[in-house]
Amino acid sequence: MATNVFPTKGNLINTKKSLGLAQLGFDLLDRKRNILIREMMQLIDNANKLRDEVDETYRRAYLALQRANVSLGIIKDIAQTVSIEDGVHISYRSIMGVEIPTVTMDETKPEPNYGFTSTNSEFDDAYICFYQVKKLTVLLAEIENSVYRLANAVQKTQRRANALKNIVIPDFQDTTKFITEALEEKDREEFSRLKVIKNVKKK
Repeated sequence: MATNVFPTKGNLINTKKSLGLAQLGFDLLDRKRNILIREMMQLIDNANKLRDEVDETYRRAYLALQRANVSLGIIKDIAQTVSIEDGVHISYRSIMGVEIPTVTMDETKPEPNYGFTSTNSEFDDAYICFYQVKKLTVLLAEIENSVYRLANAVQKTQRRANALKNIVIPDFQDTTKFITEALEEKDREEFSRLKVIKNVKKK
């Protein structure tokens, strides 16, 4: 870039301004990246804890379902009487410009809508376990989706910060140095020329 810029004081001022803006931009991106990483690490810790709880709840739920199948036979027809969940809602909040989902589910008590004459306590246990699984899965989906979005944002921010640090800022620094040296050389030539003229006038 330096060789494409004519060495004038105006260009030097403009280049220094651009350099200052680039350095400010890098500082802001670096802060943004650190904040996003901190948020992401907190969510990852939460996700790891929650994933263990989800795994354990799924294990208990499928064990309860297996017991219900053993005691009642295949309970597919009974299971189909359970209503489809339509109380899940998604909204978004912003963290440093990154849209993070907030997933909520209507707070309702697990109310069996199947007949008690054709079921037993094993089926009730399976129903309650899968209700808990549903709540935990909604929460885990929110956290994992948030981590994914934050990771993408960190990656993009890192690329932009690297471009400023390794390409844009050094380019402006080189241009500033080139113009400064050219202007200093021009000043020295002008000084020498004036000195020669002065000596000639004295003679």
